[in-house]
Amino acid sequence: VQLQASGGGLVQPGGSLRLSCAASGRILTIDTMAWYRQAPGKQRELVASMTYRGRTNYVDSVRGRFTIARDNVKNTVSLEMNNLKPEDTAVYFCKADRVRIGLSFYDFWGQGTQVTVSS
Repeated sequence: VQLQASGGGLVQPGGSLRLSCAASGRILTIDTMAWYRQAPGKQRELVASMTYRGRTNYVDSVRGRFTIARDNVKNTVSLEMNNLKPEDTAVYFCKADRVRIGLSFYDFWGQGTQVTVSS
C-alpha cells in the first residue's frame, strides 16, 4: 500500500491550498483517513480526520478554515485549506488508519508535502 500526497506549496497569508492524498494497493477498506502536520522544532500533530462513515475531527486552530473530505471508493482524502496563516506552515502528512488488507489491519503514512504561508 502506498499513500501519495500532493498539493503543497507557497501561499500568502489569507490564501488557499488544497492537499490531496491517494492510497493504492490491495485495500479492502480504510477506517480513518487523516492529515497531520509537523512544523520545525515541533511535534507532529493531528490536523483533521474523517472516518469511513464520515465523522470528522479538527484541531481547534484550523476549525472553520480547513475542510477534510474523502472518497471511500477511490481511497482518497483531501484537505481544503482557506484563510491560511503563517502558523499553518509545516510539512503535511496524510495517514490511513486500520487499512484492511485481507484479514489484517495496518496503518500507513504518506510522504510529506510542504506548505509555506508567507508574504
